[in-house]
Amino acid sequence: MRIAYLVDVHDRFDAVPQAMEEIGPVDELIVGGDITTGGAADDAERAIEQWRPLAPRLFALAGNMDSRKIEARLASLGVSLDGRASVFDDVGFFGVSSAPRSPLHTPYELDNGELQRRIEAGFDDVKECRRKIFCPHAPPMGTACDRLASGEHVGSTVIRTFIEREQPDLVLCGHIHESRGTDTIGAAQIINPGPASAGHYALVEANDEVSFRPDS
Repeated sequence: MRIAYLVDVHDRFDAVPQAMEEIGPVDELIVGGDITTGGAADDAERAIEQWRPLAPRLFALAGNMDSRKIEARLASLGVSLDGRASVFDDVGFFGVSSAPRSPLHTPYELDNGELQRRIEAGFDDVKECRRKIFCPHAPPMGTACDRLASGEHVGSTVIRTFIEREQPDLVLCGHIHESRGTDTIGAAQIINPGPASAGHYALVEANDEVSFRPDS
């Protein structure tokens, strides 16, 4: 099973098909948020419809630079992974959109309690799966994937606590552009491939085990 993961598109809608030309055929395409940069729901819908032919199954999240309206549109289009799950060949995918509250007051931020509720809602549907892939837009706190250029860690404590407790096989995140890289929390592999707007992506192979190529 091959999964393409792209995140932080930021209105560069053509970056997704360009990456898919390099990646080749996949079973699933996941776009992990920040489809737009303060864009409208119609903008996000146009992107989704452009991307649908690229893979048999397409899922997406709204990032902190999207909006609640975009979140609702993704749900109405049947592609949202926010607080939801999908199971394919006994591999369970679940996710959470948005990012924690921050001093930047970006368009779509959530309280920790709401982030936790959505994570648990999606996880409930994949608990029995052989492999679990967690897709939060924001990275977990205190890893190589959530560090600003200043060195400050700005990830989510809620997401980290959940990973420590439940140990999903793989965590695919984004949000912090300068923290393109990989890390681990226990046995869980964490990857922030970097922004799709700059040509980056992750290719995941999920069969007897989960492995990945970090980026392009």
